[in-house]
Amino acid sequence: MEQVTIKVGGMSCQGCVKGVTAALVAVAGVAAVSVDLGASEARVEFDPQQATVAALNQAVEDAGFEVG
Repeated sequence: MEQVTIKVGGMSCQGCVKGVTAALVAVAGVAAVSVDLGASEARVEFDPQQATVAALNQAVEDAGFEVG
């Protein structure tokens, strides 16, 4: 398992946190997600054989949030 921290822009409430969490959990190979609204980041534990950081970033963007 690998772990990555993704900076997420555009989150303003717990609904946003739930949206980002759901988007990341839906990516195959993701084992755990922790989204911190105050820090504007998501920590993701994933299997690099199944998921890539690019795929995780894309999931966040597809959910309507900014990465970076």
